[in-house]
Amino acid sequence: MKKPAPAGQTTTPAEQATTPAEQTTASTERTTASAKTAVKKATPAKKATPAKKAVPAKKAVPAKTTKTTKTAKTVKTAVKKPPAQQPKPDPAVVRRARRINRELAGVYPYAHPELDFENAFQLVIATVLSAQTTDLRVNQTTPALFAKYPTPEDLAAANPEEVEEILRPTGFFRAKTRSVIGLSKALRDDFGGEVPGRLEDLVKLPGVGRKTAFVVLGNAFGRPGITVDTHFGRLVRRWQWTDETDPDKVEAVVGALFPKSEWTMLSHHVIFHGRRICHARKPACGACPVAPLCPAYGEGETDPEKAKKLLKYEKGGFPGQRLKPPQAYLDAGGIAAPPLGTG
Repeated sequence: MKKPAPAGQTTTPAEQATTPAEQTTASTERTTASAKTAVKKATPAKKATPAKKAVPAKKAVPAKTTKTTKTAKTVKTAVKKPPAQQPKPDPAVVRRARRINRELAGVYPYAHPELDFENAFQLVIATVLSAQTTDLRVNQTTPALFAKYPTPEDLAAANPEEVEEILRPTGFFRAKTRSVIGLSKALRDDFGGEVPGRLEDLVKLPGVGRKTAFVVLGNAFGRPGITVDTHFGRLVRRWQWTDETDPDKVEAVVGALFPKSEWTMLSHHVIFHGRRICHARKPACGACPVAPLCPAYGEGETDPEKAKKLLKYEKGGFPGQRLKPPQAYLDAGGIAAPPLGTG
């Protein structure tokens, strides 16, 4: 028989014993729940961390470094190439080339620029006009041009239509008019009306390239230069001095075969020979003074009598290209060209 609970006691000892346990259990459950909640809250934080996003960024860094490294290597390679592109010329080629030039100097002791000019301004204008036509045609045209426009200032202020009419016989007269007027304006505005004597200044002028610049430097200023026109390029390839076709490369290769002091007269000798004997379509091999030295001998007419009929200008007994040639040319039997409209 159970004893009744003392008065005022609301719970039994057992209940009192159970309550702390339940409290402990509840506390534990609350703690556990709090921990789970903390874990759940922490989980998104871990997913939100940029750790995985950082991986592509890390991979991108070496990729950029690799490109930079390759670029650097490419630049270094480009810097090292130029010396390799300019090997020392073959001594045998040098000897043969210089011997050919000596032979030509004996045949054409009077070789000269075949454009009429009295000063540097006239020479640069005439050289620009000589593109796509003959020097003879230019020489027959420029007297009227220089009579009307004797200075850069005069030509710079000229009426383009009037200049076109004068230059019409040279062909491409509209483009040439733009070039000579633009060139004259540049001389007037940038060089005080004077033709500059430096390559880097000349090539800045409208219509003036390296070929024209070297013609002017060599013949108006006495500064050595190689003029690579169609005749020069054709002959040096026939003689196997070079197989290059680009004028700048031809200039560099041939320039290495000769002393710089010989460049200007070398150009005259070769161009004279190309116009008179070693023609493009049918060279007069049988009348050529350097035939024994020419690797291309036989490409043209080898019969001496037939070859003589192919000779041009003074070699064939015909007028040359200048209206006012040097006295040495006339003394050697050369004939001055006729004025425009008389021959």
